[in-house]
Amino acid sequence: MFEYRGITWNHPRGYRALEESAKIWWERGVRIHWDKQPLECFESARIEELCASYDLVVFDHPHVGEAAGFNCLSPLEEWLPEDQFRTVREKSIGPAFASYCYAGKHWALPLDAATQVLACRPDLLGGEEPPRTWPDLRTFAERFPMGLSLAGPHALLSLFSICVAHGEPPFSRRALVSREVGLAALELMSCLFQWMEPGALELNPIGILEIMSRTNRIACCPLIYGYVNYAAPNDPGCQAVKFANAPIVPQIGRPGSTLGGAGIGISRRTKISEGLIAYLTWLLNEQTQIEFLTAFDGQPSSLPAWIDPGVNRRWNDFYQDTAETVKQAWVRPRYPGYIQFQNEGSEILRQSLCDNISAPKILSRLEDSFNHHHPHDREV
Repeated sequence: MFEYRGITWNHPRGYRALEESAKIWWERGVRIHWDKQPLECFESARIEELCASYDLVVFDHPHVGEAAGFNCLSPLEEWLPEDQFRTVREKSIGPAFASYCYAGKHWALPLDAATQVLACRPDLLGGEEPPRTWPDLRTFAERFPMGLSLAGPHALLSLFSICVAHGEPPFSRRALVSREVGLAALELMSCLFQWMEPGALELNPIGILEIMSRTNRIACCPLIYGYVNYAAPNDPGCQAVKFANAPIVPQIGRPGSTLGGAGIGISRRTKISEGLIAYLTWLLNEQTQIEFLTAFDGQPSSLPAWIDPGVNRRWNDFYQDTAETVKQAWVRPRYPGYIQFQNEGSEILRQSLCDNISAPKILSRLEDSFNHHHPHDREV
């Protein structure tokens, strides 16, 4: 009998399927105890500290640079059979699998796929369709209560996504972003900020979606990480939130979005057994992703699950309505020090918007933070 401890994040999407899976595999001789941490810790906790305490770690892909630097995770190349490696890579949606690659190795299996998409309450839009473009959002925000996801790292991630929609992914020129695109994105954020629901400023995506599903205070949020659980809530006190592809800039056509999701890795402290490998490959199995994960509030990473008709009927077409955005989502940098910039840059941007600072000054402050944290001689 093998026993392992795992850490995931404290939301049904993050833990329910894993807890249910542990019950099944307990009977198969693999005992896994899953602990939970807040979403904020999932986004920012130091990966080497988690690996010192846990065998299985569910984490966000920007942490892989630090994981590689501290050598605290066992790369897939050391324990995952080649045929399974190839199958997971081929079946994963968009860049979900590739996002865990750094320094020539893969540091986690893509358990969960997510990206920023548009969320709205159709019943609050008076029969109007939600806006599909960023120019449309300017006038839309004047007529309907708007939410922006700005808490924690999400202010900077929203800025990045708007830059992607304008045709320039950040860091693509060995710099944060060009002045032209950076100013255009910041001016758009400043415009929308004046119309946003004030109470949403300090809320993470889960908090915003809770408000959207339980009150009429927010009719639309143009960029927020999709949570399938809110597309077809079980609670009769909640209204369904409709999700759609992220907005585009008409001349460009790419839905601007920054990849999220979650990977599951094995820490270096762990004695890897055949049973543990069997458990992890079972979690990524196509049938498990389609039938098991989606039955227990999970959000799969497998493309077949995202396009499955039965899965989409159960979850109000959440997957098919946002899959294109996931496929084209931008992958964040993974170098050591990026997480510090993500946190600091978000605080700079959030405070600057509150203080009504001009776009050029905000961009200058962000560039200073970027230059401080970015090791220009390392892989992104």
